[in-house]
Amino acid sequence: MPELPDISVYLEALEARTVGHVLEGVRTGSPALLRSVDPPLASAGGATVQGLRRLGKRIVFELTDELFLVLHLMIAGRLHWRRRGAALSRRSGLAAFDFDSGSLVLTEAGTRRRASLHVVRGEAALAEHDPGGLEVLQATEEEFRERLRSENRTLKRALTDPRLLAGIGNAYSDEILHAARLSPVALTHRLDDDALAHLYRTTRETLLAWTARLREEAGDGFPEKVTAFRPGMAVHGRHRQPCPDCGSPVQRIAYASNETNYCARCQTGGKLLADRALSRLLKRDWPRSLEELEARTRATPPDPEAG
Repeated sequence: MPELPDISVYLEALEARTVGHVLEGVRTGSPALLRSVDPPLASAGGATVQGLRRLGKRIVFELTDELFLVLHLMIAGRLHWRRRGAALSRRSGLAAFDFDSGSLVLTEAGTRRRASLHVVRGEAALAEHDPGGLEVLQATEEEFRERLRSENRTLKRALTDPRLLAGIGNAYSDEILHAARLSPVALTHRLDDDALAHLYRTTRETLLAWTARLREEAGDGFPEKVTAFRPGMAVHGRHRQPCPDCGSPVQRIAYASNETNYCARCQTGGKLLADRALSRLLKRDWPRSLEELEARTRATPPDPEAG
């Protein structure tokens, strides 16, 4: 799912191409995309884009007459800038926003249609789409500390809860916690002021650094390579690959359709965090430390039938 750094770079590219331009109309390729009825989508046709903003992980187009288009890309939604009137792909095309300057095409990989578009009028109606998460890049250290202590959650869940913090998801939470040398399952109520101050600084530094990096990669073009898995990441999506700081294999906790990646040596003092599925299967055979895992790996002979 595109997160704060990705959405920020999307917004910068869209501002340069759409602000001050007329939205001539919106073509939809999937009935599942539009999630609102009043005002109708057709009412956006002919409106001028006055600005853009980010609402958590949502992209908001500010149009004339207090009209807003609220676009949530969810996991697999991606944006592409194309020539004016570009055709929609039958397989992945969800919508085309036709401006007098070009067409913004929304695609979504896979068969599940999760991306959404709402049309609302007025700031009050727009506020209903705000999950309420704190904007870390605009918040003070005290505000950050108070927000994380408002509920006793694991750090991973606290960072990715849109009601607590805005714009942070699975990918950048892994990177933040690795940079901060904190366990993803540490509880917020057990962190002292110094630890939370360190997490506050690391969160800001990580988000700003990745935004700058993605901005540089996009240059003057439109960001087309938006992905949750990037070569420069330390742990996210790098299960079993060496940690760039200590060389230990990156570990993971798998659950549902997501996973948490971490370095046991850098973040948990060498302790392996139990993966629900595997620990339930292995029970007492689940290795408790990185050293135990490495010892078992060395002791296990290669499978002649594998690969």
